[in-house]
Order: sequence, then structure tokens, then C-alpha cells
Amino acid sequence: MTQPGNVHQLVGHLFRQEAGKMAAVLTRIFGLHNIEQAEDIVQDTLLQALSAWKFKGIPENPQAWLYTVAKNKTVDLLRTQKRRHEIENDISVLLKTEWTLVPTVKNHFLKNEIDDSQLRMIFACCHPSIPYESQIALTLKTLCGLSTSEIASGFLTNEETISKRIYRAKEKFKTENIQLEVPVNDLETRLDAVLKSLYLLFNEGYNSNSTNEIIREDLCSEAMRLCILLTENEITGQPQSFALLSLMCLQASRFDARLDDQGEIILLKDQDRSKWNSKLIGKGIEYLKQSQSKQGATEYHLEASIAACHALAEDFDATNWKYIYNVYCELSMIKPSPVIEMNKQCFGVCRDH
Repeated sequence: MTQPGNVHQLVGHLFRQEAGKMAAVLTRIFGLHNIEQAEDIVQDTLLQALSAWKFKGIPENPQAWLYTVAKNKTVDLLRTQKRRHEIENDISVLLKTEWTLVPTVKNHFLKNEIDDSQLRMIFACCHPSIPYESQIALTLKTLCGLSTSEIASGFLTNEETISKRIYRAKEKFKTENIQLEVPVNDLETRLDAVLKSLYLLFNEGYNSNSTNEIIREDLCSEAMRLCILLTENEITGQPQSFALLSLMCLQASRFDARLDDQGEIILLKDQDRSKWNSKLIGKGIEYLKQSQSKQGATEYHLEASIAACHALAEDFDATNWKYIYNVYCELSMIKPSPVIEMNKQCFGVCRDH
């Protein structure tokens, strides 16, 4: 054990990093119709960590501690016959006997099973019978740990609206008995909502609405981690997934140059480009090349192309403003918004000078 430190800060960090993983595994075990049961175990585990670590110190491997507690809570709950018989999925038979209960629960907390459960969970949240906005809100809340206020900010709406969307989505799971699955035949429809969720998660980190932090790298890192899962999977490694990952890498490469000593944002033209992360820029360019598709460019391809143009320019004045303006013109046609229109006008001025 290490000495007790800033336990609240560590638990908050672990909540962002591990809560979504635990929720995905537990939902895989309990079924989507019992999603609130999975969320309760996650919350109980984190509260137990907060309480225990204050007095006993932080364990050497906090993540392993959390998973052990979550596994034990799950096994204890499943030992009640009533709870076992409420579960109906492809592993339910293994949960109904003492001989297979504990090994089955433990196996689902292995790394490859965690990754598989997260992919299943992401795509289940983006089920087509659930309204598009509710799909994204549920994903951001359950898998990414965003608060309703943070999600509301991303949607430019209020917390009550987001809470209702999440509630309706959960009710859909119960009434329609929706299962956790990676839908090969319905991939294109669902992948759009999945990528949008990760895009919003990254943006919340990159331009945080938190009163304490302008940049929240933990959110950006989690969005990138989940996007990497998509690109590494045979089914979800589509061109648009690589394009979004490219955009994230290129944007994240500027983290160290975006804030001054007082924590204020430094404009792009004033940033010290020697602080840009060349390794992330290289990865961003590599992923952009992998994203090339005969089906044409998506919004993520275009935004990544703009970010790459900035990243490869030796300095602000050497930026290819004409290229950026042309890409914004194309982007405004497939993703019209006031922000994109404003950027197009701004870079049009840069182009002319």
C-alpha cells in the first residue's frame, strides 16, 4: 500500500478510465435489461474505494483492486437464485450453477473480454430502435462517464432533456429485450452514432465546459482508446473510424502548446510549434492514409485533413489557407453549421491575404 493521497482525485480519474469498462462487462453478464444493476455495482465499487483508500491507503494496483471488488459484488449478487433466473443471455446457463458461476464472472474481466464487452455495449447503446440523440446520450453517460450537464452542453440543450433521453433508451432495453451484439448487418447505421459519441467525448475534453479545466486530457484519452478499439476490430475498422482517430491524434498533438502558465488558451498562431507532439502528428497522418476510401470523404476525413494541414505547416504564415478554405467549403455541404460557416469565412480571408 502507498500512503493515502488525493483519494478523491484518483477515484475521479479511475471513474473516467475504468467505470465504462466495468459497466460494459457487468452489462454483458446481467443483460441490457438490467443495465441499472450494472451501474449500481460500478457506483458501489467506486464508493467503497473512496471509503477504504482514505483509511488504508491507495493500493499499488488500484485498477486490479476495483475489478476484484466488482467481481466479488457480482458473484455475491448472482448467488441469489432470484437474480440468476432474471438473466437471459448466451451465458445465463453458466451463471446458474456454483461450479461455473465464479469462473464465468472472472473470465469476463479478462482484457480481451473487456474489450469485446465494450464494443458490444457501444453498439447496443446505438440500437436503431432508439432515437439517434438518445443513442449518443446513453453511450456518453454509461460508457464514458460524462455528466448530464456535460452531455447537454455538447447537444446545446438542457439537463432535463438529456435525462429523459437516457431514461427512454433504458426503458427500450427492458421492453424490447435488446441484446448485446455487434450487428454485422446493421453496422453502417450504428457506426455513425458510435463515432459521433466518441467525437463529442473528445470535443468535451478538448474544449471542456468544466469550470476547473479548459482541457481535460482524460476524456480525450478515453475517446482515443475507444476509437482505437474500433480500428483494431475486423468489423468496425472502417475508413471513417480511422479518419476520426486521425483527427483525434492531430488535435491531441497540440495539447502541450495550447495553454499558457496561467491556464489560458493560446491561439493557434501564437503557439510554440516545437511543443507539438511529432509522434502523434505522425500517427495522425498514418491513420489518415489508412482512412482513404472509394466511397468518398466523411466529415471526419475532411476535419482530419484540415488538422493535418495545420500540423504539417512550418509556421502559421506558411499554412496552405487556400486548401483549408476549399475543404471547409466541402465540409459545409455535408455538415452545415454556424461554426463551420464562420470558419469558412475566416479562412477565406486568410486565403485572400
